[in-house]
Amino acid sequence: MENKSSQNQNPFVRQSAAQSSTSAASVPVVNSLSSAKPVMQSMTPPKHGVSGLVIMLVLLVMIAFGIGSGYGAALFSANTGTSLFPNALNPNAPIKGKVYGNGDTSVFKDTTEGILQNGGLAGEGQYHLVRPGGASQNVYLTSATVDLSQFINQKVKVWGATQAAKKAGWLMDVGKIQVE
Repeated sequence: MENKSSQNQNPFVRQSAAQSSTSAASVPVVNSLSSAKPVMQSMTPPKHGVSGLVIMLVLLVMIAFGIGSGYGAALFSANTGTSLFPNALNPNAPIKGKVYGNGDTSVFKDTTEGILQNGGLAGEGQYHLVRPGGASQNVYLTSATVDLSQFINQKVKVWGATQAAKKAGWLMDVGKIQVE
């Protein structure tokens, strides 16, 4: 049994007017705590966020766009022979004015200038130089000594040896190239 001193210390028990008198038969009255917080509270915070399904869908869409843009860039590069990125961003880009290839002009006596493009003519040449005067003035190029693919869409001067051609007006084996 509890004594009266422990009842007075309990914050949830209120003494009634009858208890304040010295009557021993009175029962304590419990306070109603309608405005107070509940004694038992949830330990997990309420969920306020994005569901896992939404996150997975967003990730799948991002992956699909990444693959699609990479595939599109590869197709663009393969069709045009150019990169989507300017040469200024490429540390391996050819330097303007620098000569690449074999400097022996006794072997590579012929020279011409133009804008280097990808593609030959009827199996002759892998690249061609676009020169003023139209397609009849194009020079079709091959090279065993210089990688011409890094000079595509640039104005260049080439030194080479003229080769016999069946379809192309001028077929040249390039030995030296300079970016202008």
